[in-house]
Amino acid sequence: MRLVFKKQVNSKVKPEVTIGICVRNCEVTLKRTIYSIINQDFPHALMEVIIVDDGSEDKTLDVALNLTSKMNMNVKVYSGEWSGIGHARNVVVDNAEGDYIIWVDGDMVLPKSHVRKQVEFMEKNPNIGVAKAKHLVLPKENLVAFLEHVPYLIYDVTPGVLSSKMPGTGGAIYRVSAIRQVKGFDNNLRYAGEDQDAAFRIKKAGWIITHSPAIFYEVRVQTWKKLFKKYIWYGYGNHDLYNKNRAIFSVTRMNPLGGFVAGILYAFTAYRLTKYKSLVLLPFHFVFKMSAWCIGFTKARINYITGNQTQKPLHVSS
Repeated sequence: MRLVFKKQVNSKVKPEVTIGICVRNCEVTLKRTIYSIINQDFPHALMEVIIVDDGSEDKTLDVALNLTSKMNMNVKVYSGEWSGIGHARNVVVDNAEGDYIIWVDGDMVLPKSHVRKQVEFMEKNPNIGVAKAKHLVLPKENLVAFLEHVPYLIYDVTPGVLSSKMPGTGGAIYRVSAIRQVKGFDNNLRYAGEDQDAAFRIKKAGWIITHSPAIFYEVRVQTWKKLFKKYIWYGYGNHDLYNKNRAIFSVTRMNPLGGFVAGILYAFTAYRLTKYKSLVLLPFHFVFKMSAWCIGFTKARINYITGNQTQKPLHVSS
């Protein structure tokens, strides 16, 4: 990765928090994401933004450069050929000047209080290494996107869920000293699972992982075709995590039949919360995406056995 843009607005003030944005092919959603960062009510002098464009094939880098040049905070933009999500996140970790990193995906939207609430929570809890904000659903989401939101909404209202399931990076704040203590992310986890692996190692090092009071929105894929492609990618990427540490990731829960049962359980819980009749489709939604996941995992397994491990991630945008 090479530094393609740097803007130093506050050279005499050390930033308290780094906003880490690792993106690939996010031109459709990135503009809204960056504007939500610009609108944060946390002091901009205490924020820096690091964007890593990991080999986008669309206009993601152009969108990032156009908007970051207008920001009134310190900014660094890195870009290069695709090297994988683990490496991209390490570019942020290695160059972050803040005490914390808030990970923002290129399809996320932050309420204006997000950064402030995340930082305040970490300041009050020095033993916490990772704190995950809670998902909310954007207005006017279509059926595909809404059904994809449901499991995440339930995770957020289930006590103790982060003790058994490692959180993703999107919407999470990491203590920089914690992620650096465990030597950052695994560069070999190029497709997916790098976040669960890092969180597992941070927890193993003695740090607490929990939810924070902050919230965020995420724009989910809007079509069945894109959802299917996305889960092929997840399945392909999770194969590397499975090979590395099966204590973190078990493939037994990712089969279509298990997905159908899980979908029924989630549907009952979600219906009590929302009263949406469309949740009757959730078991079939789970079967659909778990089938795609199995295809991706099987393909990765075949490539692993045959030594053909050069595939780039699929182009999936919202």
